[in-house]
Amino acid sequence: MTRALFVGRSRYELPLSPSLRAKWDAVGRELDFRVVASSAGASTGDGRFRLRPRTRLDGPLFWLTLPLRVRREVHAFRPRAIVAQSPFEGAAALAARTSADVVVEVHGDWRTFGRLYGSPARRVLARALDGVGAWAVRRAAKVRAVSPYTARLVREAGREPDAVFPAYMDLEPFTAPVRPLPNAPVALFVGVLEAYKNVDGLAAAWRIAAPRLPTARLRIVGRGARRDVVEALVREGLATWDERLSTAEVARALDEASLLVLPSRSEGMGRVVIEAQLRGRPVVGSAVGGIPDLVDDGVDGVLVAPEPEALADALVRLLGDRAQLERLAANARAAGERWLTTPEEYAQRVRELVER
Repeated sequence: MTRALFVGRSRYELPLSPSLRAKWDAVGRELDFRVVASSAGASTGDGRFRLRPRTRLDGPLFWLTLPLRVRREVHAFRPRAIVAQSPFEGAAALAARTSADVVVEVHGDWRTFGRLYGSPARRVLARALDGVGAWAVRRAAKVRAVSPYTARLVREAGREPDAVFPAYMDLEPFTAPVRPLPNAPVALFVGVLEAYKNVDGLAAAWRIAAPRLPTARLRIVGRGARRDVVEALVREGLATWDERLSTAEVARALDEASLLVLPSRSEGMGRVVIEAQLRGRPVVGSAVGGIPDLVDDGVDGVLVAPEPEALADALVRLLGDRAQLERLAANARAAGERWLTTPEEYAQRVRELVER
């Protein structure tokens, strides 16, 4: 059986959740694999997972030690290929200088990492990080994009993607029969509170829209560096906020909402869009990144510029027009079903890419 080493910044908690276990069990039937990643709990790994424990300088230490960790695992395991979760993990794998081929996955715009995520201090390194990501894409033995948008990013970096297929997403909690829209209009945001999600733009838009929608509510789910923006909305009585919900609770929140709002400045393949569509909820999203790959403007949602005024107008128009909202909602489920895939389908595609 072909051996592959998967490398990523993802945090795993052992034992794996049922959905992750289904994914990796399927991969294990196709490939002999190991995983180098981070720990979300106390475990530092098992026979297949090599997890770095959470520390005070978790992020910098992860990246600084990653080439050495990769080199050590390649020496012990002898994989045919290293499958890197992003161009940055790919760069670390290339820097390890092993005999294994490096397969780089592109889930989004790697230039976001240095500009619109985490501490503003990252912007000092933004140009260098842009170059590192593009270099890894060009130097990799194989590149896999997850959507038409990320395939375009790969082409812009100077090469053709070797495969284009989405990551496996456990969407079963969202595939139950669709429930009717709530009587009172509710806009829901689910995502990390980071600059690339344009949380500040959403707050500004809702301050414009709220006086025109006296019966509507905004609900926010997520946490991150821009929590101050959401805290201000809550203090003003303009929103409710949950820092974290389980998958089942997110599905319930979508059932209690009229629409999902995703005002991102940058977005790869927005899983939450598919989750909302499967629950029969239209999406008001920015016409940027991979969102237009998922949302058909005027059919199952509305696409707008990521500006407060445009976003506010779209929210007022949709939340204030029940007939239009129901028309878009009626088409949403079919839009989301296009992206359903099984763990077995995902695992087979990964094996074919590694062995090609």
